Amino acid sequence: MPSPVKIVPAIDLKEGKCVRLKQGRMEDDTIFSDDVVATATRWVDAGTDRLHMVDLDGAFAGVPVNAGAVAEVCKAHPALEVQIGGGIRNDAIAASYFEAGVQFVIIGTQAVVEPEFVKRLCRDWPGRVMVGLDARNGQVAVNGWAEESGVDATELAKSFEGYGVSGIVYTDISRDGMMQGFNDVATAALAQSVSIPVFASGGVSNYDDIDRLCAIAMHGVAGAIVGRALYEGKISLAEANQRVDGKIKQADAGSVKGSS
Repeated sequence: MPSPVKIVPAIDLKEGKCVRLKQGRMEDDTIFSDDVVATATRWVDAGTDRLHMVDLDGAFAGVPVNAGAVAEVCKAHPALEVQIGGGIRNDAIAASYFEAGVQFVIIGTQAVVEPEFVKRLCRDWPGRVMVGLDARNGQVAVNGWAEESGVDATELAKSFEGYGVSGIVYTDISRDGMMQGFNDVATAALAQSVSIPVFASGGVSNYDDIDRLCAIAMHGVAGAIVGRALYEGKISLAEANQRVDGKIKQADAGSVKGSS
């Protein structure tokens, strides 16, 4: 039986390469590979069945820039559940990704400026729409994190209840790519405020963070998006998954014992 907590490797795309940014700054990037499909294969071989992809150029441009690389990954690994965000601002773009084999689209900026877009996509593509909430000091940032919207992340998340959103990717921008640990307090608080599964993103850097992720799973935290820590070898995907399975089984055993 698969674990209810998922560790999802991330591939961030900039000019066709796999990169990681620090706090979302495009000028502060580290290139980890120029072969996107090979990188995806690396994570598939390590045991993942889900991949988080972000078109960084598309997030700034407002239209997909690296859609070709995403399609190549989907073609090479048709059983892989690919979720993609960055520059998805209309129905046609979303449809083109689904036709390319993407399982989930992640709506960020457009979820802030046009919530009805999310509602419409959920109706047309049930179970395949996620929302990306990228926050700085609790306020949602848009357009590649370059602008602050003034919208409270928790209040925006609550507004999507009942739409059919399959998940929320919550990123604390101040932690992203900094290897300083993810914001478990804010992530847990957000997850508790909605019935939509929440994925933590930004800052997962070691196995202690994996343990902290498992500790807040009961609040509706479904997993974590992990990037730099995997690429730099701070975390092994296989070992992280084993750790998650062990922690969840331990928690389940404790709850059974406590109820007996």
